[in-house]
Parts: sequence; C-alpha cells; structure tokens
Amino acid sequence: MSTSFPPSLLAAHHYGVAGLGRNGAAAVTALLAMGASVQAWDDRAEARAALAPHERLKIAPFDNMLGLAGLVLSPGIPHNLPTPHPLARMAVDAFVPILSDAELLYRAVRTAGSRARFAGITGTNGKSTTTVLLAHMLAGCGMPVAVGGNLGPAALSLPLLPDDGVYVLEMSSYMLERLEQMHFNVACLLNLTPDHLDRHGDMAGYVTAKLHVFDHQHVGDLAVLGETLPDYSMIRRRLAVTRTTIACVSGDDMPQCDLYCTPDTLCDHEGVIADLRAARDLPGTHNRENAAAATAMALHLGMPRSAVEPALASFVALDHRQKTVGSIDGIRFINDSKATNADATARALACHDRMVWIAGGTAKAGGIEELAPLFDRIAMALLIGRDAPELAATLARHGIPHRIVATLDRAVPEALEYAREVGVDVVMLSPACASFDQFSGFEARGAHFADLVHALATNRDGTAPA
Repeated sequence: MSTSFPPSLLAAHHYGVAGLGRNGAAAVTALLAMGASVQAWDDRAEARAALAPHERLKIAPFDNMLGLAGLVLSPGIPHNLPTPHPLARMAVDAFVPILSDAELLYRAVRTAGSRARFAGITGTNGKSTTTVLLAHMLAGCGMPVAVGGNLGPAALSLPLLPDDGVYVLEMSSYMLERLEQMHFNVACLLNLTPDHLDRHGDMAGYVTAKLHVFDHQHVGDLAVLGETLPDYSMIRRRLAVTRTTIACVSGDDMPQCDLYCTPDTLCDHEGVIADLRAARDLPGTHNRENAAAATAMALHLGMPRSAVEPALASFVALDHRQKTVGSIDGIRFINDSKATNADATARALACHDRMVWIAGGTAKAGGIEELAPLFDRIAMALLIGRDAPELAATLARHGIPHRIVATLDRAVPEALEYAREVGVDVVMLSPACASFDQFSGFEARGAHFADLVHALATNRDGTAPA
C-alpha cells in the first residue's frame, strides 16, 4: 500500500529547481509537499505561470546558490558536456550538488524510513518496455510497485512505498550522471549503441554515464547485462569487485548466458521458465531479451518462477513500439515511432520478412548504413523529414526501391498503394531518426501516424478500425 510522504520530511531544506518541464514541475510540487522551501526558474513564462503559488516557493532567476541543499537541473540542461550551463557552473562554485529527481526520490524514501527496493533499467533501446514489463510482473504477484522515471511519470511524483515495495525506474544517461547515493537493488544495462554523443562527448563518455546504474551495488544485489554489450568483459570485470551477482541475458539461443531464449521459450540453467508463444506483445529477438532481463530481475526480487509465464502472456506493449494501429485490406500498419536510431529500427525490421517501410526525420550519427543486412526485407521505402535525402542516398547505393515523400500525410496513403501493388502485408513506421524536425517528439509522430491510418480506413469503408 502506498502513502504520501510526511509533510515535514524536508522542512529544514532549501532546494533550487531549474527547468520546469515534466520533471522540474513535479520536483517543485513534491519538494513543497515534503516541507522544503524551493526557488524555481524557467525562461519560459508559460512554464512559470503553470506553478501554483505557495508561501515556500520563490519564482525568480538565480543570482547565487548559497544555502541550497541541492539543485534539480532539467535533464536537458548540460552540467558538463558539451558546455556547462551557467547555472551548473554557479552550483559547482557554491559546492551545491546537481541532482536528478530520481536521486531525490531515493533520499526521500530512505529519510521517511522505508526500506523499499529500487530497480534501475537503462540501455540505448528497450529500456521502457523492460521497465513497464518488470513493473507488470511484480504487481501481478502482489508486490506494491511504483513505476516511472525517464518514461514518466517523473520520479518525484511517485508515492511512498512500504518496506516490501519496489520502485521500478527507467534511467536515462542524463539522469544517471546526476546520482550521488542512489542504490539499485537490481540494475540492468540492456545494450549500448551510439546515442546522445553531443551530450557525452564520445562513446566512452556515453558508456561511463550508463554504467552509473551499477554504482553502490554490493553483495546481494543483481546486475543484469545484455550479452550484446560492447566491452562486455570489461563491464563484468568492473562489477566483479563489488561482489554483485551478475546475470547475462540474451534473446537468442545462447545457453552460456544465465537467461536465454529459443524462438518459443525462455530458459535458464534449470530449464524452461516460460513458453513465449502466448506473449504476443513481445515479438522479436530484442523483446525476448527484454523479457529475459525483466524475468531475471523479477525472480531476484522474489517473484515465483511459476508466475513468469502468465505475466509475460498478459503484458500489453507500450504505444509507439511495434504496435499495430490498424489493418486495411489485410495490410497491417505498425507504429514503431519510438525507433529513433538505426539499432532500434534493425530490431523492428528483423521481425518481418517483407514490408513497406516509412522512415526519416533527423538522422543520428551513421545514418542507416548499419541496416544494410536487412535491406532485402524492404519492398519499398518511403522517406520523410529533414534527412530523407541522406537516407535515400544510402538506399540508392544498395539498390533498394525508395521515394522521398516528405511527410507522413503523403507516406501513409502511398504506403497502402505500394503494399497492395507489391503484395506485402505490413506497412511499418520505424523512422531510425529523431522526430524534432517535424514533431514535438516520437509520441506525436506515432499518434499522427495512427490518426492517418484510422482516417484512411474510414474513408475506404466507412468504419474506423477497432
């Protein structure tokens, strides 16, 4: 059973909050509710206006940070690379720690006297699915669970859990580099491919940020590692000195791993844990690895082995992650808008033999060249967004049929016609690119795709798909 945090928990503390997006606004609300005084600022007038007035809240720019117990800096504001924000420099000069909201949640839980456990999940791809899957599995066997972090809700908006509760948090690299005391009883690093390199400097900096998920682990804790991790041996050696239990997981048939999968089963060294054929919302090798990782953590946290299979079977996938949003003339339209890099799209392409592929947006470093081994699955590529010409050049070098259509509004109806013409039964939006050239985020891109599919179905036969 969850409760609210005591209203005087942080009565003697004064915090700063810079950036009033989802995380920052939630931090202000939570800190005030726990008795702290708060100074908050955002350059956007509408963000400042959204805060409810409070006698312990000061909305003003920061002239100095003397006396602050900590600064909650918006995840998008850099404190180191590529260039420290002036507020970050001000905090460092005043010896004020720059903290993530997840760190403050951990401190509040411990200050309140709860011994609830913490699970931290990170990786370039798959972390949201693994996070909500683990929460689903634990809640299904009766554990008090609160889930949030990078995928939302914000960490500081979560309730106080009792001693037998579990906080399941998706942790981004931006959040992980702002931890000081946080201890994850179970922590997972699924995979690593180049991402956010403008923020972390290079791949080594990105890896270093991700590895903070294992900080403060010790005997009795569990560290879960995806077997495809670069520098896997180095990471394992680093963890060995902490005497943390290490579990290697794979979505492939690799019995040398602690948990691994055949096409139909999830296994460990004791035998089959679960039949995966009923887990319809976990398609593909990458989702089998997500299931293996979540299962490793769930078992360590006390989930009965017999409860794993029904939990996996009853899981409902998150939106924008290989989600079928409609079917027209037997052709399935799949929304995989969350695939904002080539590695994520590779996992989606591998799930289907032949398709019309909608891709494009703002390309990441390396573009889509790494997808070349999967290009033979593409009957036609329809390209949208700013970097469509870059993607087109790559596809042309490999002789893959493609067309620049610029927008989703043109791509969806053309995709239907191409699918009918070439006789394929899948149209998939898996952009391999960020969305900010045309949309506010991957969610808006995926929602627009789904709306277009529904409208197209309605126009064709008068009824929208269920």
